[in-house]
Amino acid sequence: MATPVDEAERANKWVVLALSGTATFMTTLDSSIVNIGLPSIARAFGVQLSGTIEWVLIGYLVVIATFLLSFGRLADMLGRKPVFLAGLAVFTLGSALCGAAPSLGALIAARCFQGLGAAGILSVNVAMITRSFPAAERGRALGINMVLLALGVSVGPTVGGILTQALSWRWIFYVNVPIGALAMLAAWHQLTERAHFERQHFDLPGAALIAVGIAALTISLSFGQEWGWTSLRVVGSIAIAIAALAGAAHVERRVPAPVLRPDLLRNRVFVLANVSFMLSMLALFAVGFLLPFYLEELQGYNAQTSGLLLTPLSLTIAVVAPLSGTLADRVGSRWLAPVGLAISCAGLLMLSELDRASSIAYLVACLIVTGIGQGLFQSPNTRAVMEAAPHDEQGVASGTLATARVFGQSLSIAVAGAVFASLGGAAAGAALENGRTLGGEQLQALEQTFVTSLRTAFIVCAVLAALGVLAALGRGKRS
Repeated sequence: MATPVDEAERANKWVVLALSGTATFMTTLDSSIVNIGLPSIARAFGVQLSGTIEWVLIGYLVVIATFLLSFGRLADMLGRKPVFLAGLAVFTLGSALCGAAPSLGALIAARCFQGLGAAGILSVNVAMITRSFPAAERGRALGINMVLLALGVSVGPTVGGILTQALSWRWIFYVNVPIGALAMLAAWHQLTERAHFERQHFDLPGAALIAVGIAALTISLSFGQEWGWTSLRVVGSIAIAIAALAGAAHVERRVPAPVLRPDLLRNRVFVLANVSFMLSMLALFAVGFLLPFYLEELQGYNAQTSGLLLTPLSLTIAVVAPLSGTLADRVGSRWLAPVGLAISCAGLLMLSELDRASSIAYLVACLIVTGIGQGLFQSPNTRAVMEAAPHDEQGVASGTLATARVFGQSLSIAVAGAVFASLGGAAAGAALENGRTLGGEQLQALEQTFVTSLRTAFIVCAVLAALGVLAALGRGKRS
């Protein structure tokens, strides 16, 4: 039987979902909307479209990954509402600072500050939904939240292009301010969860070591291809990450209230569901990274058309995710997750057959199959992660899931980029784009190199998705 507090916290479950979904949409939109405005930002500050300016993107990602787990633990100690409100406030203020940035350095600092707010939001949004909805409705609610996440990713380039062209690049940040302010006002008045203060100390040394380790690892993954995997900077970052995470493991076993409790890491369902989610993101994110090269450099489409041709993937996920969540409420997530990821694996194998003669209809079919699989997988898998975590560790579970997403996305670009570039695909694509008048055997050789590299990268992604299927099968029933 639910307690009175439970009923009070669930009284506004649809309001909780609306607020959480709105915040999720903003944070994911902001991770994709900046890409299209980066050339305009580079021109405004008189810098090249490489090097320091990349931190406008990477800084946001690194800060989010760094603080997710710590904010999740704080939410378990203080309550989800204060962490969510603080995240919204910081994100909204950070957006305003980004829009008003007088220099590139100020913009990067503001983006990192904005990432701090996004980490606060993402560390609790899934936990808020899980706490507010009863088990029989949880999958559907998580599926609806997944719709907003997918829409944030898919409409980002389009919205960013419209705002940059009609107004200026600064409005890709200013657009968050009124939305964030309204969300804060609504959250302050409508969220009914009571703040609580547990009598336990926050594990500051463990949190600091985890933050340093995750930040160093994310940086090495993000810049590995550009810096070179054997360069001193990448090797040094990985060494720092290993040392910090090993130190964190040592500390976490010896403090009474660790950030990430060891017993949670012994929960097979929790661990393997997170692993399969990271592998699914690793396989999925490469699609959006590789296909623009295929569409623009091999097929000759412009950037706007390429972005439009990628939308079937995210739109399919948005349609399927709530349906799979509802189905998981009825039959459980035991088989839905691996079956969905297996379908996504099949879609990736279809993508590995792309070449110069492939039709748009075939490309769209590949993306729809991949999207169906991911939509079937993500909502049931998220449900499994949250139900495997104890009631008092929902914040950490939400933060762990978001960390797995960020790691998967970062590693996806690193792996796909390394495979594609090492086989000559990047160089061949650049030559094709800059030398459209090439003819004969030289042109055929470049196209063949490009296609072989692209196919190999997608096959690697399919193998990673298959490993995710094995992880999903290995978690067994809920423990």
